[in-house]
Amino acid sequence: MRNRTDPSRQPGANLPLRPVAVPIGGVATEQDAVGALDDSVLAIRASEGDEDAFAVLVRRHSSRLLALAQHLLGNRADAEDAVQDAFISAWRRLPEFRHSASFSTWMYRIVTNRCLNTLRRRPHPLPLDTVPEPAAVDANSSPPKVAETDAAAAALTQALLALGPELRVCWVLRELHGLHYEEIAHVVGSSEQTVRGRLFRARRALMEAMRPWR
Repeated sequence: MRNRTDPSRQPGANLPLRPVAVPIGGVATEQDAVGALDDSVLAIRASEGDEDAFAVLVRRHSSRLLALAQHLLGNRADAEDAVQDAFISAWRRLPEFRHSASFSTWMYRIVTNRCLNTLRRRPHPLPLDTVPEPAAVDANSSPPKVAETDAAAAALTQALLALGPELRVCWVLRELHGLHYEEIAHVVGSSEQTVRGRLFRARRALMEAMRPWR
């Protein structure tokens, strides 16, 4: 992750991004009690300056947000930067959080916006017709099916990265993260009808790109 200028001045900058194992058994502690609270209560406490409450939210949601950012950006380093920036921004903006959506949906929106900004600064992706066709599988090779499956997964990843950012975001949120249309619309700041249209175009483009693999 990139070095930041004077991170001690950035609220939430040192909060953990990786999930922390919760001990099973033993005597319950105040930290355990905080960890048992739901997101809405933790968000209220964090908005009042409770860093322990916010640290629980970070641990609780970091894995899914990192997966989202990596699906959108295609590499771990950029994904970690996007999520770190998103949590810092969320910590500063918590007093503005009105609970009109869940905390997780709110964080999805912040991370998605960070990723879209990064994608828009990148050169245009390769067209979908550059997705490689499957190579002929040698029947005498030791694990041909595994190799073919791995190659198909790599081709799907490349096809996904070739989608426009708006189409990719909607497809990832729906197909990989299971968000409902209403949630996706909130995350991307658009209507459900627009989300459905983008999903239709994304699915059609991916089906065409992956036709040789079917």
